[in-house]
Amino acid sequence: MATQLADGVWFLDLGLLPPLATNAYLVDDTDGSIFGDGQTADGGTTAADESGVTLVDAGLFWNLKPIRSELADAGYSVGDVDRVLLTHYDLDHTMGLNRIEDELRAPVYLGGADVRLLDGSDDPGLLHHKGLFHRLVRHVAPLPDDVTVESVADGDRIGRFTAYHTPGHNPGHTVYVHDEGAAFLGDLVWEDEGELTPPFWLDSYDMDRIGESIRRFSDRSGEFELACMGHGTPLIRGGADAVRRLAETL
Repeated sequence: MATQLADGVWFLDLGLLPPLATNAYLVDDTDGSIFGDGQTADGGTTAADESGVTLVDAGLFWNLKPIRSELADAGYSVGDVDRVLLTHYDLDHTMGLNRIEDELRAPVYLGGADVRLLDGSDDPGLLHHKGLFHRLVRHVAPLPDDVTVESVADGDRIGRFTAYHTPGHNPGHTVYVHDEGAAFLGDLVWEDEGELTPPFWLDSYDMDRIGESIRRFSDRSGEFELACMGHGTPLIRGGADAVRRLAETL
């Protein structure tokens, strides 16, 4: 069942058993603030065209809890979604779009290097374990033909989110931080017993780059309370502090 983490922020518990128990999230800031008062964190107001209903990641094609039912639990339908933010191109984060493509009319945003990985304009090495995997699966599990894919670069603004390019797990892995203090971390980090940890090497391109991305993101991202990762239990409080603690160990 969908769980509300804060006003306007929902945790959609998708996936199967770990490590395929993938999280997705829904953010509704249509009133100008995920805290429901129409103001930004600094007391200002938000332009109406920046707000909307945002889906972050989409799970597998077959989920233990279907994405439609998770959206319905949160009080939404597929047609309510104004944009989709994909943290990276991995099947457990993207294939759920194929289950909702008939109703989805929203643009889909994906880090530029993963767009190139997906469309074949940039090929990973044949001898790289995850690169070889992506060379194969992009032919059998692309994004739906009918969706509009927008390439995302570091620092881009999408609605009230700022994009942070965080390569390592994937070349185009991207973290999205909402102005109101919620970070959607994808597979930059996983949660384990209340603390954060890097993903394991078999599922990643470059562990050294993951460490660099964690440290760089910690330095650049500022403060946020909600830490919403792709695997594990979201942190309701102290998200930025948890990232800093991890960065100090790397």
